[in-house]
Amino acid sequence: MTFNAPIDRRGTHSSKWDKMETLFGVSAGDGLAMWTADSDYPTAPCVIEAVRQAADLGIFGYCWEYPEYLAAVQWWMKNRHDWAIETDWIFTTQGLGNAIALCLDVWSEPGDGAVIFPPVYHEFAAKIRKTGREVVECPLARDGDTYVLDLDDAQSRLKGNEKLLIWCSPQNPSGRIWTGDELRAVADFAERNGLIVVCDEIHHDLVYAGNTFIPMDVASPGTRANTVYLTAASKTFNIAGQRTGNMIIPDTDLRAAMRKRLNTLDYSPSALGLKMIEAAYSPEGADWVDAQMWHLDENRRLFDDTIASIPGLWSMPLQATYLAWIDFSGTGMNDAEIEKRLRQDARIATSPGAGFGTGGSQFQRFNLATQRSRVEDACTRLREAFSDLQ
Repeated sequence: MTFNAPIDRRGTHSSKWDKMETLFGVSAGDGLAMWTADSDYPTAPCVIEAVRQAADLGIFGYCWEYPEYLAAVQWWMKNRHDWAIETDWIFTTQGLGNAIALCLDVWSEPGDGAVIFPPVYHEFAAKIRKTGREVVECPLARDGDTYVLDLDDAQSRLKGNEKLLIWCSPQNPSGRIWTGDELRAVADFAERNGLIVVCDEIHHDLVYAGNTFIPMDVASPGTRANTVYLTAASKTFNIAGQRTGNMIIPDTDLRAAMRKRLNTLDYSPSALGLKMIEAAYSPEGADWVDAQMWHLDENRRLFDDTIASIPGLWSMPLQATYLAWIDFSGTGMNDAEIEKRLRQDARIATSPGAGFGTGGSQFQRFNLATQRSRVEDACTRLREAFSDLQ
């Protein structure tokens, strides 16, 4: 299994590469795409073989959430995360962005508040606003090398109209893994305030050695009555374009409400997406993920060493995800100057920190799920773009 073979995604209708000039002014001709969260190497061979078999059959008719697919999801959660789930808890959605929008639709009304803990994945706030709900920010506190909760501050920010709490675990953009005590504290906070927790665990497989991810349901099974868990193979196996994710809902009443909404929308899953997930969630898929994490760890070390060598730049230590969260505040530059140097001088497209909400200004998020040569190239470009600081 190699993750370093050169692959040119330009001209393949890749959002990551073919939209960066429009969005960031960075030409794909000589630019590096390190923004959106997908990877630049092929998925696991077992997934590719499943697609090949489907293509050989040549029939792409209707499908349903068949038993082997559900059993694969169940097997993965138990074997990779020590999380025992029932197959009738599993719903399929068109990715987790769609799942979040569905949760907002089912369990809140326009004008209701939805709580987030920024800096956090920008699509949380975007989905809340698109559905006519109010974003209620409860910022994380900075504590040295990491972020921590401040639930007393969070409590003071609630207005009383909040219905949902959208939680990110592992945390995006910082790569922080929450402890069991922290997860229980969030679950208790939500329960006290009558909030349904929508727990996005999409990056749960991308965990570095020495760290352990704990599913919220494992940490706090007593709060299932107000919690919906979101998982997906999309980031882990680079199949996000199949738009297939899972909602796992243990509570009977919550399941009934979501099932009613999906039936109203006449939703049915992508046949190819189900086949890919069934293949991914397997012993062969697990071996591939382990190899991928070794590759990502080496990329992380190389990139962090470079960041540490540039005065004024600092990298938050990654526990999970392939997304490096870089603090430029030590340079004294504002967001406009930082982005000018990255886009015009280094010719790198990154995700601007300000888009992640309060606390994100003067940060940039870099995607390291690419070939080693591209990480090396990015390191060279960064040293040159900020050479006056050295």
